[in-house]
Amino acid sequence: MTSQLIIATRESRLALWQANHVKELLECQGHQVELLGMTTLGDQILDQPLSQIGGKGLFIKELEVALADGSAHLAVHSLKDVPMDLPEGFELACILEREDPRDAWVSPRFESLESLPPGAVVGTSSLRRTVLLKALRPDLKIEPLRGNLDTRLRKLDEGQYAGIVLASAGLKRLGLKDRIRYSFPLNTMTPAAGQGAIGIEICDKRPDLAHLLSNLNHLPTAVQVYAERGVSRTMGGSCSMPLAAHATLETGLLSIHAIWGDPQLKATSLIHAHQQCTLNMSASDVLSQATELGKQVAQKLIAKGAVPLERAHE
Repeated sequence: MTSQLIIATRESRLALWQANHVKELLECQGHQVELLGMTTLGDQILDQPLSQIGGKGLFIKELEVALADGSAHLAVHSLKDVPMDLPEGFELACILEREDPRDAWVSPRFESLESLPPGAVVGTSSLRRTVLLKALRPDLKIEPLRGNLDTRLRKLDEGQYAGIVLASAGLKRLGLKDRIRYSFPLNTMTPAAGQGAIGIEICDKRPDLAHLLSNLNHLPTAVQVYAERGVSRTMGGSCSMPLAAHATLETGLLSIHAIWGDPQLKATSLIHAHQQCTLNMSASDVLSQATELGKQVAQKLIAKGAVPLERAHE
């Protein structure tokens, strides 16, 4: 049955690409779809790090208001921007197949991080990227970099940075693959939980929408992302947490690698943890199993000295 659906989305070029991608998928199923573009508080405050102004939830709050008041039926997010625990009344209905999860090195002059001269300025506002960059090159100067993808690239091209680190997925989705000078190996610049994946959020009392969207869910990606978010949730993960987590899934074997570092240290000593298990992909609780494995990895990090968010504020 054809239905009219409204998608709430941020108005950045990448967010609109993602929303239009979901729109096209739903239209192929016979639905009529419109976009509701919105500007979030996270888009408006660009002069402060996210970790100091309320976290990544600032990118989705206004969209959730639209869901709650019926202005929109679903919201499309970059999953790495979605808090580990959604507010009461909302749920993550499905996760689309993931794009390249790696971080990309972007620079007009330098082909790699290794080719930078000592003291060069690298742009990122991610605590995760900051600690990983410090571990790789403690001699570099890491400076804040906020704004949407186009704004970050403009600041780079203006010469404010020798290079910047961005998510490969966003560059590829916007046809900017040529800006990638180098893709970091997953074991050295391990991504954020959910990086490269798109999530669709709905009100939790809409089983009709959940059923409608189920055809878009990519189970292997969902399993990996739930495992990664399991690590982050246990660590109290947010943009205030210098945490990386990446899962792989091969013939039912789920493996997770996570890294934590202290951003206050000039030369960061990283804490690593790894765990794996074999899953029955047809089991009804497969996502719960993945989440539990992520929790176990987080507990390994803590046992080795990583500090969960609640303890970090003590």
